Amino acid sequence: MRVLLSLSLLASAAVGVLSAETLGIDVTLPVECERKTKKSDKIHVHYRGTLQSNGQKFDASYDRGQPFSFTLGGGQVIKGWDEGLLDMCIGEKRTLTVPASYGYGQRSMGPIPAGSTLIFETELVGIAGVPKPESIVTKAATDAPASTASDKAEETGEKVAEKVANVVGAAAGVVKTMLADDDDSQDHNEL
Repeated sequence: MRVLLSLSLLASAAVGVLSAETLGIDVTLPVECERKTKKSDKIHVHYRGTLQSNGQKFDASYDRGQPFSFTLGGGQVIKGWDEGLLDMCIGEKRTLTVPASYGYGQRSMGPIPAGSTLIFETELVGIAGVPKPESIVTKAATDAPASTASDKAEETGEKVAEKVANVVGAAAGVVKTMLADDDDSQDHNEL
């Protein structure tokens, strides 16, 4: 019975690692600049937010004709924005894939159902106190490291495999201890 319970614990640990949520950051328009966003910057961002589940738009600053402003890293916005908009140049565009743990978690927010993964198309339009560049210089395709979807999948797979190996290794140690303890109790059954 303990072996079955132990195997169940190992499987649960591996599944927990595999379902771990990570923030996705895809730079869709890379830009060259001397000054990138950093924590405590007041930034101005245009965005369009949709639900990953069905593509339904739930909000967009573009519809209001005014960017959204907030202090980066100050906890004024969801964790996915505080982390996903760091090191960004004015004029740069990113698509953020924000899992629930980096968004609103297990609570509903207006048209956003609990547990939702959110997709944000973002554009940094300004950093308070930093002059806007006279022209936006996009990075040439040769300047950006060439990475394909398969490269990203391979890298992600390696990270997941490493996490699974670590968790399974730790759980195996626990199982070994449990089995050793079980063997000890059998030695004393004759008492």
